[in-house]
Formats: sequence, C-alpha cells, structure tokens
Amino acid sequence: MAFIPKNMLTLPSETCNEAHSTIVINQKKCSVMKIDEIIQDLERKHPNEPEYIQAVTEVLHSVEEVYYQHPEFEKAKIIERMVEPDRILTFRVTWVDDKGEVQTNLGYRVQYNNAIGPYKGGLRFHASVNLSILKFLGFEQTFKNALTSLPMGGGKGGSDFSPRGKSQNEIMRFCQAYMTELWHNLGPDTDVPAGDIGVGGREVGYLMGMYKKLTRECTGVMTGKGLDFGGSLIRPEATGYGGLYFVNQMLATRGLDISGKTVAISGFGNVAWGAALKATELGAKVVTISGPDGYVYDPDGISGEKIDYMLELRDSGDDIVEPYAEKYPSATFYPGRRPWEQKVDICLCCATQNELDGEDAQHIIDNGVICVGEISNMGCTPEAIELFIEHKMLYAPGKAVNAGGVATSGLEMSQNACHISWSAAEVDKKLQYIMYSIHEQCVKYGRQPDGYINYVKGANISGFMKVANAMLAQGIY
Repeated sequence: MAFIPKNMLTLPSETCNEAHSTIVINQKKCSVMKIDEIIQDLERKHPNEPEYIQAVTEVLHSVEEVYYQHPEFEKAKIIERMVEPDRILTFRVTWVDDKGEVQTNLGYRVQYNNAIGPYKGGLRFHASVNLSILKFLGFEQTFKNALTSLPMGGGKGGSDFSPRGKSQNEIMRFCQAYMTELWHNLGPDTDVPAGDIGVGGREVGYLMGMYKKLTRECTGVMTGKGLDFGGSLIRPEATGYGGLYFVNQMLATRGLDISGKTVAISGFGNVAWGAALKATELGAKVVTISGPDGYVYDPDGISGEKIDYMLELRDSGDDIVEPYAEKYPSATFYPGRRPWEQKVDICLCCATQNELDGEDAQHIIDNGVICVGEISNMGCTPEAIELFIEHKMLYAPGKAVNAGGVATSGLEMSQNACHISWSAAEVDKKLQYIMYSIHEQCVKYGRQPDGYINYVKGANISGFMKVANAMLAQGIY
C-alpha cells in the first residue's frame, strides 16, 4: 500500500466546505429529481385527475428539503406509498324520486391514510364530485388531521348527487341508499365520515339513522350530528371560527389585530357563516359574500340579522346570493364576478377549490390586502400562491387555516367515546388551543432566514413529518 503523508489526509477547510456544499446541492438535486419522477409517474397513471395532481405537487415540492435529510424515508418508499390512497370504494347508488322514477348516482369513499388513526373526512354531495376532487381532498385531509395532533387519519367521500332542487323525502331516500352501500366499511375506530358541501345536519341525520338501522349500534361513526343524538356544540361554526383564530395569530406575527379590519369572504354556506360570525365578534367588518351567481358587497357590514339571513339563503336551496342585495338596499350585487376585486384588509376563501386565481391575486396585492387565508380546501390556484409568497404576503393554506372543523369533529368523537357532552365554552377553548398549536407548528417549519413565514411550507412539512414517522414506525404492510 502506498504511503500517504499525514498532511495529505486533511483537505484545506475551504476545500472541505466546498465539498460539503457540493454534496448537499447534489443531494437536493437528487431529491428534486426523485420527487419530479414521482409526480410524472402519477400524471401518467392518473391523467384525468388535475386537482389530485395539483395537491400532491404542492406538498411534495414543499417537503423536498426535509425529504433528502431522511434517507430512511426513501428506503421505505414513504412518499410513493403516501401519495396513493389505501383504498378507493366506488359504488352505485340507486334510489327512487318522488315521481316514482328510478335514479342512479355514483358513490365514493376514499380511505386515504390511517397511519395516525381511523380515516376521517367529510362526505360531499354535489354534481361536480369526481374521483380527482375526492382524492385531492383525502390527501389534504391526511395532513390537516395530522396538524391537529388528534389521532385521526385522512379520508373523503361523496357522490355526484346534488340535494339542490330535491325534496326532503328524495334526499332521505338517497342518503339511505348511499349508507346501505357504505356502512360495512365504517366504524368509530375504522372510518368516521362527516359533512361537507351538500351534506349538512339534515343529511348527516338521515345517514346516521340508516347506519343504526343496518348495524343495530349507537356509535360515534359520524360527526356533525344533531345535538340530540351525540353532536357537539359549535361544530357547525367550527371551521369558520378556527379559521379566524388562525388568521388572528397570523396578524399577531406582524404586531396587528383583526379588530377594525375589513374582510372579504367568499361563499355563504356553513364555513362563510361561521367565519362572518367570528370575524364580527372579534371586531372586524365583513363586507362581501358570494355564490355561483356572483358576489354581494355591503359597505355597512354583514352582521347581526344579515348573518342570520345567510342561513336562510343557504336553506332556500337556490344557491344564489342576489336576494341579499334585494333585501338590504345598502348592498350591491355584482353578477358573475368574485369579491377579490374589492379593497379590503383581509380576504378569506370560504367556498370551494381554486376559487382565487392569479389575476385575483394581483388585484389583492395591488389593493394592499394584508392577509389571505384559505378556509376552503385548496382555495387558491398555484399561480395565486406563488404571487402571495413572492410578495411576502401573510398567506396560509386550507390544511392549516380550516383545520378547526375536523378538530371539532375529533372532539365530537372524544365526547361520543366517553358518553359525555362538553359545554360550548369547553369546546371553544379546546378549539382555540388546537388552532394556536397548528400556527406554532407552521411557524416552526415555515420561518425563512429573512424572517418571512412561509405557511405553505410550514404546514406541509409539519403534517408530512408526522404521517411519515408514523408510517415508518409501523413497517411495510
């Protein structure tokens, strides 16, 4: 063996630093290449599922920095396993309408990931429902539930059935037919659905009734139930309430408070209603709501009986907001437009996915908006998110901002398991603590060297690490 002088065994410090930097850069490049390969493979396998691919792409690019630091994740193929759901249940739902005509819809349940706990996620009844939307929602739900620190996995389900224009009896018969197909895949420690778009307290009641008929069990297999049969106080308001608690924490990082701020809200359903209630309670003025037909701008503020009227609009089944402007002369209705063009302090997405695009984002930036929060799931397009982050805006994604709804569902599960019922104050106190904890996690993983908090990265990394570690600990199965 050739003799090597001792001083030749140690490289100059500058060379070592350069070598280390090269290794790190190469590791990052390999990680990015690996993640890009995974995304390309998903696009090949699922070519007609844009919402699902969008959600996966956002998360994987956010977590690539931590992914390359954990070779054990790559060895166990954590990402490859995580991006595919555990199982997808697809079934026919046949029911009879009031005219005696036989109707057939498609039903779904995506059981995405149960590494942390039983599958947990809502049911959506809407004509737009398809597998891409439910897979994106189930994927997002997995990380959202992980952020709450409650023992819940991720899932989502629903049907292309729309309650709009249907009678009470038709909705009941559909819900009973849907549950008849799904019930044997559910259980309080297996899969616990809840409500979502098109599935409110009425639908949850019909679904729960049929589940009890089929199983002869009274278990907490659904959340969002009525207070008379195991529901939790403030559950209907919880998503909106939690969103405002989170937004107030965001503002506090810049020494601001929500009191006295003007707020633009989209939607007019449960989420928007809860957000308007809590924003008003915290001293803000809500000036917009919206629907598929356009949006309403009310400079006098949407509070008091006007917030109550939102429930009337929702329960009417017409899915429009124009009647608000007819009822209240202070308001103006803008048909076919979105509320993000108004000059306000805070914008809150409370309707559906991709409801705020790059053009809307530019309006928001030009208007000097302070904060944008997604209380809907994936409410902003990738172009909008890039603009917000580029301009160092206070912006946070749905999996963090809207986690209050599923967090309170988790609290409902706890109450059911213990056969107890907490007061509204107790539930609200627990909800505030959970949202505070989620914000802390986002700050921990999302604070950049210049002090800017990238909430997208923070939320994704925190949720990813919890799910990945749980999967790793449980082995390959």
